[in-house]
Amino acid sequence: MKSTSELRRRFLRDGVSAGLVLPLLGTGLLHPERVLASEWKSRAFTARSTAEALRQLAVSNATESRDITIIAPEIAENGAKVDVEITSNLPGARSLLLLADRNPMPLCAEINFAGNALPYAKLQIKLAESTQVRALIRTSDGRTHIAIREIKVTLGGCGG
Repeated sequence: MKSTSELRRRFLRDGVSAGLVLPLLGTGLLHPERVLASEWKSRAFTARSTAEALRQLAVSNATESRDITIIAPEIAENGAKVDVEITSNLPGARSLLLLADRNPMPLCAEINFAGNALPYAKLQIKLAESTQVRALIRTSDGRTHIAIREIKVTLGGCGG
């Protein structure tokens, strides 16, 4: 059973929160039914194969590029935590996709860039088993470039 002071604190905390949100609802500045973030690509992130994930993201053909670098261990001792670093010198890069082919759900990340940014990302991913990791860069001219790296896993992370 909760003490009176705990209940009082919770009541005050929740009351203050509601007091801050209610005026925004009343003025029309806050629309609870509308999501202000970009639409989450649930079909791509829950796809069970690399081909399906790429189809959901409308990636049909990618050109292999030496301008994309994947820095990752050749052998990962533990698939539960694998550091992957991706850099690119491609001009006009708009997004970076990272996929692990043999994961139960291959799409690991999608990162969007604005302006003239040169893509750079350092991520920790889980790998179910030894697999190819693919980094795809989409450019402002509509082209997609790809780099592939094989990572061997000695102890699985996603499934066992």
